[in-house]
Amino acid sequence: MRSPAAYVRGVRHPEAFHGDGVTKGYFEGWYNKVVSADRTQRWAVIPGVFRGIGGGSEAATEARAGEGGASTDEAFVQVLDGLTGRSWYHRYEVGEFAASDRDFDVRVGPNRFSPRGMTLDLPQLRGEIAYATPLEPWPVTAREPGIMGWYGLVPAMECFHGIVSFGHGLTGEIEVEGRPTSFDGGRGYLEKDWGKAFPAGYVWMASNHLDTDVGDGTDASLIASIAIIPWLGRAFRGSIIGLRHGGRLHRWTTYNRSKETRLSIDDTHVRWSVTGPDGVLELDAERVRGGLLHAPLRTAMHQRVEETLDASIAFRHVDHDGRVLLAGTAACAGLEVFGDTERLLAL
Repeated sequence: MRSPAAYVRGVRHPEAFHGDGVTKGYFEGWYNKVVSADRTQRWAVIPGVFRGIGGGSEAATEARAGEGGASTDEAFVQVLDGLTGRSWYHRYEVGEFAASDRDFDVRVGPNRFSPRGMTLDLPQLRGEIAYATPLEPWPVTAREPGIMGWYGLVPAMECFHGIVSFGHGLTGEIEVEGRPTSFDGGRGYLEKDWGKAFPAGYVWMASNHLDTDVGDGTDASLIASIAIIPWLGRAFRGSIIGLRHGGRLHRWTTYNRSKETRLSIDDTHVRWSVTGPDGVLELDAERVRGGLLHAPLRTAMHQRVEETLDASIAFRHVDHDGRVLLAGTAACAGLEVFGDTERLLAL
């Protein structure tokens, strides 16, 4: 069980490891996206750890195995080829996982992740990608401790989320399936999740390759998610959107009383419009097929979430006076639509 001091430290450092002292019913993962300068290489690398609700008992092991999940607790590194949709899940013993509870420093087997970059020793990716510019996290303040706002202070939340970097430069050459490949001049993105399990239904999208028709998209970045949030025996629809451009982070969130004016999900698109203190944001994400990633349930990691790094999101940010501040298309976008979306829309 985590100490009060460790909990407070975790609130101040979303990028750090939050699982010290937690032995069951827990997961934590860091989502590292890297895109080459010409955008022909798009990869997500996700290190993490999972502990099932049954701990290490024989009965729990059999239950997890019967559900088609892992028979033991495990560490892992997932890999997604964002262009082809191919994906791989590499299991490691929990003892091969180590992470700092004070900053971003993660090791899974021979693979290392830190603010300096990634060192990879995987069948698909081998070598080192360095971060050429500092990480740019969602600001953490006393009033707003990261992307979740005051919800991030509630220990009973099912799933926590953090933005470690909206965008950072890349440098280095690695072997991509045995071929030397340069990431010099590329762009990275880094976020994370931790808690008991992923939401029962959610939409997530993110891109830091914003090609603009109106406004300056240099270093712009978009992260948007909406999910079923369990709360006091019931549930509500919680949303978080951050659009960074022009040297400012614009927010549309449940906790800042932003309102959805449209949300529709079908087989080809997610269309979402919101209004709030920072004006109006319209999003139209085109769904494309992706690769299957493992996601945490309370009992096991299951291969069930389809994610792409090849989605396209049309966006339009308008201020309260009707002026278009930024508009265009977000490319190389990550997109997940998962679970009970009918319930999500009905909340």
